[in-house]
Amino acid sequence: MSPDTIAILMPGDMGHGVGRALREHGKRVITPLDGRSDRTKGLAKAAGLLDVGSTSDAVSEADLILSILPPSSAISQAQQVAEAMASTGAKPCYVDCNAVSPDTAIRIGEIISGAGAPFIDCGIIGLAPGKGGGTRFYVSGTDTAPMLALHGLGFDVSSVGDEPGRASALKMSYAGLTKGTWTLHTAVLLAAQQLGVLPELLEEFRISQAATLRDMETRVSRLPADSGRWIAEMEEIASTFASAGVTPGFHEGAAEMFRLLARTPFASETRETIDPNRTLEQSLAAFGEYLETK
Repeated sequence: MSPDTIAILMPGDMGHGVGRALREHGKRVITPLDGRSDRTKGLAKAAGLLDVGSTSDAVSEADLILSILPPSSAISQAQQVAEAMASTGAKPCYVDCNAVSPDTAIRIGEIISGAGAPFIDCGIIGLAPGKGGGTRFYVSGTDTAPMLALHGLGFDVSSVGDEPGRASALKMSYAGLTKGTWTLHTAVLLAAQQLGVLPELLEEFRISQAATLRDMETRVSRLPADSGRWIAEMEEIASTFASAGVTPGFHEGAAEMFRLLARTPFASETRETIDPNRTLEQSLAAFGEYLETK
């Protein structure tokens, strides 16, 4: 049976897009906005989400809860929801859609199960609904039916198994490539700049790596806006790789690159306020000023 009332926790870039898609497909979508930022409130309003005030109110009214927020807040949010479940007696299904390691997902599942509620592990791949390219929810757990019932409501949903952690493992592997590659691009370009050979490197890329250069020109200047919340994601990926016996070093380095970008003035931008006229070279020059040289 498809859930009728769905709560979105922290409707940011992805969450408000998911909420809008669900609302446009006839679902009642609620969100607790007490204490949230003006930007989050604005995104929720733009998506037509119903503000119910507190987390406890959302837990009381929801049939299904989607936690879509920065990974650094995933455990604390689950704990807050578990406390609300204990105080209200409501036990809606809780879906952790955050970019966390399988171990973290399992820990969150234990928190929710301990409160007596069903838990689904979920990894989201793709842009938010409505932004092109498709949005795919991969889910795992003993009963993923509440999420599978949402398939086709603006995004795709598919199961990757009965074990919590499998969906997060898939997300970590995927983001290890995408966001890991973007930080590698940034590191390569920044090193070339600091070594005084950036113009020559860019010219060589135009000759032999044109597609990669286009991606650099599109992505690198935009990364600071997301850098703060992606530090923890890289740390979760590093932990995931280490648990599989694979070096965590790549993504420990990626986390360090995002820490650098988070120190720059561009980190105060949002996806809506990024300067579209800032060139790759201008961005790199600014990044270089915040390197911690030895």
